Amino acid sequence: MELICPIDQRCSHQIAALLRPPSPPIVQEYFDQLISKRKCQGIKVKQNGDLGKGVFAETDFEEEQLIFKDEMLVGVQHPSNKIDCLVCSYCFKFIGSIEKQIGRKLYLKTIGIGNSSRNGCQSNSSDDEEDNHYVQNHHSSENGASSSSGSTIPLPMMAVESLMNGELALPYSNKFPLPSVVSCLGGCEEAFYCSKSCAEADWESSLCLLCTGEKSESCSRKALLKFIQHANETNDIFLLAAKAISFTILRYRKLKASHMSEQEKPASSILGTDLSLLLEAWKPISIGHKRRWWDCIALPDDIDASDEATFRREIQELAFTSLQLLKEAIFDKECELLFSLEIYGHIIGMFELNNLDLVVASPVEDYFLYIDDLPYPEKKEAEKITQPYLDALGKDYSNCCQGTAFFPLQSCMNHSCCPNAKAFKREEDRDGQATIIALRPICNGEEVTISYIDEDLSFEERQALLADYGFRCRCPRCLDEER
Repeated sequence: MELICPIDQRCSHQIAALLRPPSPPIVQEYFDQLISKRKCQGIKVKQNGDLGKGVFAETDFEEEQLIFKDEMLVGVQHPSNKIDCLVCSYCFKFIGSIEKQIGRKLYLKTIGIGNSSRNGCQSNSSDDEEDNHYVQNHHSSENGASSSSGSTIPLPMMAVESLMNGELALPYSNKFPLPSVVSCLGGCEEAFYCSKSCAEADWESSLCLLCTGEKSESCSRKALLKFIQHANETNDIFLLAAKAISFTILRYRKLKASHMSEQEKPASSILGTDLSLLLEAWKPISIGHKRRWWDCIALPDDIDASDEATFRREIQELAFTSLQLLKEAIFDKECELLFSLEIYGHIIGMFELNNLDLVVASPVEDYFLYIDDLPYPEKKEAEKITQPYLDALGKDYSNCCQGTAFFPLQSCMNHSCCPNAKAFKREEDRDGQATIIALRPICNGEEVTISYIDEDLSFEERQALLADYGFRCRCPRCLDEER
């Protein structure tokens, strides 16, 4: 049975206009302004022939030198990871205190939330792939602090609550200060922040439509909860797509209000969609390379090639179900093009092809490693208090913040099986920004490349994985191995 989206049928020409790639001058202007605004000195985004866009060095970079840091356009923490890490919902810094981080995690595990949540979310990026972007220079739990047994040892609820509520201070925790927790402006219990500025920025960019609190500006909080539940139970890439749509709707409203004020007319006096304003609001999303999600998603290893058509059909149906739930929650008639299945599929496909793992190292791990490194007398005294909590946490004590995000500049970087750069978090990188580091010296004018896959795989395996991205690699290494 064919899926029919009325908006796709009724607005095919306008949808085609949204999906039409921007002209090279518009793309160049956008990235020049973005790089200037973010003060990413030493790089430039250029058109790169058949490869589309590319990031090029405009100065020489030394090995291990920072090339640039890239703020995300949209990002989400994996729902299951929210049990382990309390972070700012906008910049993804850890917040609260060491005591609150530990106490909250143990409390949620004690009442059974942790186990049930871990079975819900299915991330669009596998756990096995997270090592590609993990904090590789960070201490490993195998060499640092460890619990006294392989399994966790429960603590009395009173001890957990006193830690979570700030009634108990752990020794030396003041050496790891964290920003105070700021609540969501909409009054929900899901989003928390490191500052008022982050709370306001998130609210104004997308959250006001996606908040489940009393001050939410969504059409239906009940429908929104259904959408979020569906995303948590299937794939949290839908949460990213919802943020992108909410972001575009709010940009459109601001642009329209500004346009009307210049003409000294109220925004409500103009009926219908102003396509030129919607195209401008859509520009940050339009820049990203897109394909329909159900066309570009990799075929899982446990799906036989003969069942591929059925699998892709089921993925399309899953997206359609998610879209209907989102439409009921935040539909805007003037921005109805954004609620077409064609647009929704391309937004999700953009994230499928361009996402980077969002990883922020945990200060809780740093804390226990600090205790472990203390001189013996101080260590012995401190561990009288800290060891029961470490035993209760078990191997989860070092869990980092994990999620997925879309980074505008990083998404322009082309692949090479012999890359000259990598996404790599240094010790000082404690927020959700993407950090690109040089793997070797890079000369002025040279393209900056990263590897989308594990470059240690064989030629055939690499080409098979890259086929899911829609291209065959022709980097010097592949050409040499092919010969």
